[in-house]
Amino acid sequence: MKTILCVGLALTALTAPFLLTLYAHGPARAAAKGKFLVYVGCGGAKQTAGIYAYRFDSASNQFTALGRAAVADNPSFLAVGPTRGLLYAVNETSDFGGRSSGALSAFSIAPATGQLTLLNDVSSGGAGPCHLAVDKTGKYVAVANYEGGSLATFPILPDGRLGPASAFVQHKGASINPQRQEGPHVHSVYFSPDNRLAVSADLGLDEVFVYRFDASKGTLSPNNPAFAMTAAGAGPRHFVFHPNGKFGYVVNEINSTVTAFAYDAHTGALDIIQTVSSLPEDFKGDSAAAEIAIEPTGKFLYASNRGHDSIAVFAINSKKGALTSVGFVPTLGKTPRNFAIDPTGAYLFAANSGSDNVVEFRIDHSNGLLTPTGRVLEAPAPLCVVFEPTD
Repeated sequence: MKTILCVGLALTALTAPFLLTLYAHGPARAAAKGKFLVYVGCGGAKQTAGIYAYRFDSASNQFTALGRAAVADNPSFLAVGPTRGLLYAVNETSDFGGRSSGALSAFSIAPATGQLTLLNDVSSGGAGPCHLAVDKTGKYVAVANYEGGSLATFPILPDGRLGPASAFVQHKGASINPQRQEGPHVHSVYFSPDNRLAVSADLGLDEVFVYRFDASKGTLSPNNPAFAMTAAGAGPRHFVFHPNGKFGYVVNEINSTVTAFAYDAHTGALDIIQTVSSLPEDFKGDSAAAEIAIEPTGKFLYASNRGHDSIAVFAINSKKGALTSVGFVPTLGKTPRNFAIDPTGAYLFAANSGSDNVVEFRIDHSNGLLTPTGRVLEAPAPLCVVFEPTD
């Protein structure tokens, strides 16, 4: 079914930047202490595309809009690592330097202003890069190239810039959906909690791949077992490890489901526990699942639905890893491609790319449900939200 080949900005900030809109729903409950810079990657028109910054105090739930921190070409996914002061972004394009490739960008962060300074751009090694992750040592970045059907790793140099690729993996094959699965489409890549493995979801092949990661060299090699299968036509997109290290979950874009796996940290094996729908039973329209996350206590899992425009909430059985549906919360906007839970676990931010806003919800840790705080960040086609600690 598949083959695996392993081979070792010039514009000023907007004069009218993001607007912070408050609705009269009452004050949000104070969270644990934590101060962050919040970065939102935005696509859309070139005049507004880029990475926008906010200052966020989770204890008081106060925001300060800092405007456009950097101009970037379709920065559809962002990542920060354990080394503070650095941010990395994909440029989800198909032409970089005259070749069929997207790009990765490295930025330094100015803590006082939130502004980003471009350090360098490198080819991502394939067209349409859509996801990236920084390893636990802060020395390597891994990227998933959706259109190219490949993934690669890049060393982070001492000054934060990206060096030439240290590993490249090309997937081959197809699955049953001729429109979406005519070839490999690597949609994401993640490092395991112990940094020994890299997990990559391929929407085009209906497989979740597992690679051994050598953190001293930045190389990838097939694990044994090398992958886990999802249902044919499911279209695995994004993955998350449970905080207890015993389970993993993948959200399947095409058939709008979530698959739960038992995870063996020693062997890297992923064994399916169950697959559940991310949509209500009576929903009849078109929808595609997108993002997945677990709040820090590990009690609840969330998945976004584009079309139904909601966040599906699931309770997690801590002993068996199985999911039970809790409910569905409207995102108060269109097309929630991404959402993020703040590091304190108090709030969830839904990025509604189709309605140009990021909506804040308070997480109820007794049942996992979400309540809008009334805070809405207006943003041009928001695609990704990340947090950089500042305290």
